[in-house]
Amino acid sequence: MISHLDHLVLTCTDLDATKHFYTEVMGMRLETFGAGRIAFKFGNQKINLHQRGAEFEPKAHLPVPGALDLCFIASVPLDQVIAHLGSCDWPIVEGPVERTGATGKIRSVYVRDPDLNLIEISEMVG
Repeated sequence: MISHLDHLVLTCTDLDATKHFYTEVMGMRLETFGAGRIAFKFGNQKINLHQRGAEFEPKAHLPVPGALDLCFIASVPLDQVIAHLGSCDWPIVEGPVERTGATGKIRSVYVRDPDLNLIEISEMVG
């Protein structure tokens, strides 16, 4: 019945810090749409952004910053991701470690975004 994820909504406290992380550190494209809305595009998906206290309706029942745990598959080898994180002076919380993703084994590093959401960046293994 479900084919794929189109977008998810991230609630943040600091728009500028969040834009910096998702565009400069994560390499996503900034998109504006609608009446001043912001999204981060990657592949065929996007993350729509809400600022805490100024969320768009309808919204989650309890939209709070820092409650997400997201995993992204990198478009480059994980060693390049690690080097990029270092060049951005963005700390790795854990990894590289092997995990199990939706379609098989993955090798991952974990970072936190400005709202302390846990962000896993992975490459497929094998």
